[in-house]
Amino acid sequence: MSNILDELQWRGLVAQTTDESVLRQALADGPVTVYCGFDPTAPSLHIGNLVQLITLRHLQRAGHRVLCLVGGSTGLIGDPKSTSERDMHDPEVVADWVKRIQQQVQPFLDFEGDNAAIMVNNLDWTAPMSALEFLRDVGKHFRVNQMVKKDAISARLNTEQGISYTEFSYQLLQGLDYLHLFREYGCTLQTGGADQWGNLTAGADLIHRVEGKHVHLLTTPLITKADGSKFGKTESGTVWLDPDMMSPYAFYQFWINAEDASVISYLKVFTDRGPEEIARLEQSLAEKPFLREAQRALAADVTTLVHGAEHTASVQAASEALFGKGDVRSLDARTLADATAELPGGDVSVGMSVTDALVAVGLVDSRNAARRAIGDGGASVNNAKVTDPEATLEPEDFLHGQVALLRRGRKTLAAGRLRS
Repeated sequence: MSNILDELQWRGLVAQTTDESVLRQALADGPVTVYCGFDPTAPSLHIGNLVQLITLRHLQRAGHRVLCLVGGSTGLIGDPKSTSERDMHDPEVVADWVKRIQQQVQPFLDFEGDNAAIMVNNLDWTAPMSALEFLRDVGKHFRVNQMVKKDAISARLNTEQGISYTEFSYQLLQGLDYLHLFREYGCTLQTGGADQWGNLTAGADLIHRVEGKHVHLLTTPLITKADGSKFGKTESGTVWLDPDMMSPYAFYQFWINAEDASVISYLKVFTDRGPEEIARLEQSLAEKPFLREAQRALAADVTTLVHGAEHTASVQAASEALFGKGDVRSLDARTLADATAELPGGDVSVGMSVTDALVAVGLVDSRNAARRAIGDGGASVNNAKVTDPEATLEPEDFLHGQVALLRRGRKTLAAGRLRS
């Protein structure tokens, strides 16, 4: 790519910018100092935030200077939602989340060397400021008639609930962040999601009013599924980056289940693969979609990026083993627990017949059906075929003393959980 902006556009990482030709020239002349903010409104970032981290990663690799802001002050307020007021969290809770997220972003950026990323916390420059100073030095530069035009605020003003002054003032805080980073580090580019455009322009406008300078903005599209629904949610909730909030196995499965219609665009956004490799995967998808090669590449790359190669290898082994292509006994306890957590199943016990166990976990409706499955060679325990309908579950059948994997046919799998 002749310019980092070209690459970001090819990858689908550009939704809006301020004057594109001026930004393009600034990036070409470089280096530019760029920042993105992450508010600690939860103990973990999610894959919507991952888009921003990847964008910063590309910019840093292109030689630009990156500031990663974790918002200790803005996290206490919360970016206004268009639907309802955010819950306020205790300062101690938010401070803990700040530390967790600061640690979480470390692997995505290079914080050492000649072009090291810099971690900043906006509580450092807002906490010492009095309310009067904030109103006089920042608030006077904002016009309420412009502020109420922001999408989230406009939506809230048209509801019975309305919006609190606290959330209404959020964009002043974010504007102050850009002004401070402009003064302190010479930062002239802010990135964020497309839904943040109103907050981003608040900072650019503030710098223009106070310093008489023009700075740049760049937003990334909100990544959606093929049907246009919001990306980053599953039926069970948010796709978190923290392994304690979403296991590496579940994270991997999320990506490997990507729709054919979306997987190529996800490869561009979330992986480092270049045009030639992605074109090859696109051809494989068109000619042999049943191989799911593009999905497997996507799942492996993103899981490695977020959780590391070792966890990726473990979850890949678990996926293979669950579907009869590997040794389930080789799985570690954590991966086994994660891999079987979403499986249907039921309680079984040592000494229970496999016939009864197949009924207990819901693989068949009756003992007669279980006996037929065993007689037809269509039942197995831990991928080992069972041929004797009188066979029983032994202690060693419970992997890590927890679960026995029961199968009927090739694809119908359930977890026999050891009854406590």
